[in-house]
Amino acid sequence: MPDIARTMKITDTATIRADDAAAIDVAAMLRGAQLRPTRQRMALAQLLFAEGDRHVSAEALHEEAKAAGVPVSLATVYNTLHQFSDAGLLRAIAIDTTKTYFDTNTGNHHHFYLEASNEVIDMPDGFIRVENLPEPPDGLEISRVDVIVRVRSVRNRR
Repeated sequence: MPDIARTMKITDTATIRADDAAAIDVAAMLRGAQLRPTRQRMALAQLLFAEGDRHVSAEALHEEAKAAGVPVSLATVYNTLHQFSDAGLLRAIAIDTTKTYFDTNTGNHHHFYLEASNEVIDMPDGFIRVENLPEPPDGLEISRVDVIVRVRSVRNRR
């Protein structure tokens, strides 16, 4: 992974590449989400979105930032991920009360959680169909339905 702090001057016009698609203007993306494009937000956005859709924990992103030479604390990474999620740039996936992953794909889809490796992967489209949801209480609406299927390897059976 390149040293972002040294190889890329992070400015208001910083761009990133996502899956060889058109370059993404990080500052414009942040401004469009009503977030001020600070150096740390832009550096973390570069790490998050440069490789296309993915699932990342705060700890993993913090390690990536350190390896890339981006001086940022774990607390700042947590805060930034939650700000990005609140702004609609990421989707938070709560595996349990102690583990949250952040998904760069904010579209409607479901996930597998691989227990052995602590990984989250997308389910294929149409894999699960959610039907017959209850009516929400008066004055409320269903914002989305998240399905997380926990999987583990099959043990050898004798």
